[in-house]
Amino acid sequence: MGTELNTASFKLPMPSQEMRWLEFSTLLNIQKPIAGVDEVGRGALFGPVVAAAVVLPDFALPDLVAANIKDSKKLSANQRRSLAQQICELAVDWKIGFASTAEIDRMNILQATLLAMKRAVLKLKTQPALCLIDGNQLVKDLPLPQQTIVKGDERSLAIASASIIAKVWRDSLVSRLASKYPMYDLERNKGYGSQKHLMALREYGPSLLHRKSFRPCQNNS
Repeated sequence: MGTELNTASFKLPMPSQEMRWLEFSTLLNIQKPIAGVDEVGRGALFGPVVAAAVVLPDFALPDLVAANIKDSKKLSANQRRSLAQQICELAVDWKIGFASTAEIDRMNILQATLLAMKRAVLKLKTQPALCLIDGNQLVKDLPLPQQTIVKGDERSLAIASASIIAKVWRDSLVSRLASKYPMYDLERNKGYGSQKHLMALREYGPSLLHRKSFRPCQNNS
């Protein structure tokens, strides 16, 4: 079972753009390969929660820094798609894991998120020596060493890469599902609680893929 990294260390001034990332720091003096793990869709009302696990080679790190990689939430959709393609081409290995809306409703969103992360890691063909997990929750029953990093997508290139791949994959899935449920405006909101989405829930009620355990969906069941 892993322990949380001392993230206070990462607040020290760094001499370059590269050195603000954990992978360039002597603080990460551990055996490789390392997998970055992150999730998206935790706060959505519709669709699965999705996680990605990414293993990057050392030679790819400067290229990703030069491409201005960052937390997926701080990138435009076009930037995310371009970076996701670059990451997938450079990565030693990457995999997606998800937990369905039924699993979210059955076990709660936190446990479903951790399950999605575990599934992504266990799909990797390259077994990591360490998994860097975004956030402060260790993944239950993960048979590999792990460390949590709060705001990991701002501190680790591998975690930032995982956040981008997971976001692009989930957005693509929701966009494909949008044609089946046009009333919820999913193409624009990607399953999150926009005003139009909430209005549609009040008018039509939730679909089969809405999270019934989430309050906006409960109130309209």
